[in-house]
Amino acid sequence: MARAIGRLTALKVDKAKRAGMYPDGGGLYLRVTHSGTKNWVFRFMLNGRPRWMGVGPLHTIGLAEARNRAAGFRLQRHDAVDPIERRRAERLQARLDAANAVTFKECAARYIASHRAGWRNPKHAAQWQATLATHAEPVIGGLSAQAIDTALVLKVLEPIWTTKPETAGRVRGRIESILDWAKVRGYRAGENPARWRGHLDKLLPPRSKVRRVEHHAALPYAELPGFLASLREQESIAARALEFAILTAARTGEVIGARWGEMDLLDKTWTLIAARMKSGRQHRVPLSAPALAILKEMQAHRHADDAFVFPGGKKGRPLSNMAFLMLLRRMGRGNVTAHGFRSSFRDWAAERTNFPAEVAEMALAHTVSDKTVAAYNRSDLFDKRRRLMQAWADFLT
Repeated sequence: MARAIGRLTALKVDKAKRAGMYPDGGGLYLRVTHSGTKNWVFRFMLNGRPRWMGVGPLHTIGLAEARNRAAGFRLQRHDAVDPIERRRAERLQARLDAANAVTFKECAARYIASHRAGWRNPKHAAQWQATLATHAEPVIGGLSAQAIDTALVLKVLEPIWTTKPETAGRVRGRIESILDWAKVRGYRAGENPARWRGHLDKLLPPRSKVRRVEHHAALPYAELPGFLASLREQESIAARALEFAILTAARTGEVIGARWGEMDLLDKTWTLIAARMKSGRQHRVPLSAPALAILKEMQAHRHADDAFVFPGGKKGRPLSNMAFLMLLRRMGRGNVTAHGFRSSFRDWAAERTNFPAEVAEMALAHTVSDKTVAAYNRSDLFDKRRRLMQAWADFLT
């Protein structure tokens, strides 16, 4: 029996040598590759399957040290510990300890820098920086990402959760994104303390129940013809831009950023590329007769180097985002917003026309929420939208 075991052991040794593995005993092997590199490896069994663990290169770790390390690994197996997982956990902890010098503020700055190119609105990064600097950084900015826990996140959110629920929601989401980024980069481990579902939703009331959502103030559509008549009396680029926005039911950013290259006056179409749209998809806007008249008026006063349809005060720049707000205040209409005119258009389309709801939604560049409708509605219903926008212009004028 002993001879049989000896022959079997010798057979295994010979097979290992042919594979470039030279056993030293106790699970320690010297592995020699075809290129000539030599490394120590440790073999052990886990759940009935063999596992191989690197110990180190021969030129750095001698035989005595390799045997000493293998003995330590065997002791771990005796204690039912997986030495590979133990070493992985130790290395992770070492990285986390080294990351203690990386603060939340630094993580936030690096997160914003890495995502800036993917944000369509260039002001998005400034908004992130402003909200974090105001609400998060005074509490957690100087702490390491690993040190941030649920109690600290609540310390940031609780003072503004009931008084500024919209801002608080954004801050929470931004902290969550930054801590997720930090985890992927190896700066923290464990669950994200800023996550909402299954965590903070058990500690904070839903924002929808804290305060009723305030929609953009809008004029009743019946008052719009009179308002538009007053708007035409205003002699400014901002007035023409707002009138154009109302006639096209477009968003403020889409109008003030409109370029002549997007306009086809012969085809009576305004085409916005995907990068300019909130939905991230190209959008065509049919131009009614009054909308075309505004473009021709602006074209008559256009300078050769004007790229924007509604240029601002500074050369080569569009109107300011505040232009419509200031115009409405000068007109004594500070109680409404430019975005609210889109709501007026939607109410008018629903109550005063027979156009299908999805036509009005596409006119507003909204995504059709019903998946069945979206699946069968492959077109952008452009011809129907052209009739709708001309009916809207007729109503307004």
